[in-house]
Amino acid sequence: MGLLDSIRSVLGVRAERDATSDADPDDLFGMSTAYLTMEANLGFEPTGYAALCFGDVNSHEFAGTVSDVRSILAEGEAETGTVSRFVDDDHGYRWVVFQDDDDFEDLVTNVYFAADTFIEEGYGSRLLAAVFAFEREGQPGDWIYSFRRGTFYPFAPTPGAAHERDNQVELKLQSVLDGELEIEPDKEYWYPLWPSEGRHPWE
Repeated sequence: MGLLDSIRSVLGVRAERDATSDADPDDLFGMSTAYLTMEANLGFEPTGYAALCFGDVNSHEFAGTVSDVRSILAEGEAETGTVSRFVDDDHGYRWVVFQDDDDFEDLVTNVYFAADTFIEEGYGSRLLAAVFAFEREGQPGDWIYSFRRGTFYPFAPTPGAAHERDNQVELKLQSVLDGELEIEPDKEYWYPLWPSEGRHPWE
């Protein structure tokens, strides 16, 4: 199953139907402490990347909201050094990709401001997921926040293998971060975001 089906099945249509609560962008700040736990207890370190995925709307109003997000992030770049770029994938979804190799908390803050702007402008339903990328000796151990479920879940693709994931790593991440993050209890919603190519799902 490709990226399009992944998002539609769990982060999109199906998750909207089965939503348990309204997503709160404040949940994202849980990553500000969780990353320290991951480094100390598991050896996973931030890659310097995070991203926000959203569905597009063909309207002038939504285009204005996207423009507002761009302006806010451009202003923040001068202060924090966090670089952002907008990427369109092959399936009609859009990503705001953030890079900051020096300060993970700046990544979290920028993802929050982008998400909060969409919500404040009335487009919270278009938000699909936030992704925070980590690695340990080449092994990815990402955390995905589903806006439709209001929960986090781990995603650990197996290096060098096509569309395989390391369930043991994911369960370890869950056990260590349980209580620090609001983790999705239903593993049917721990859905993979496979990239079309490369390491990250926005690639």
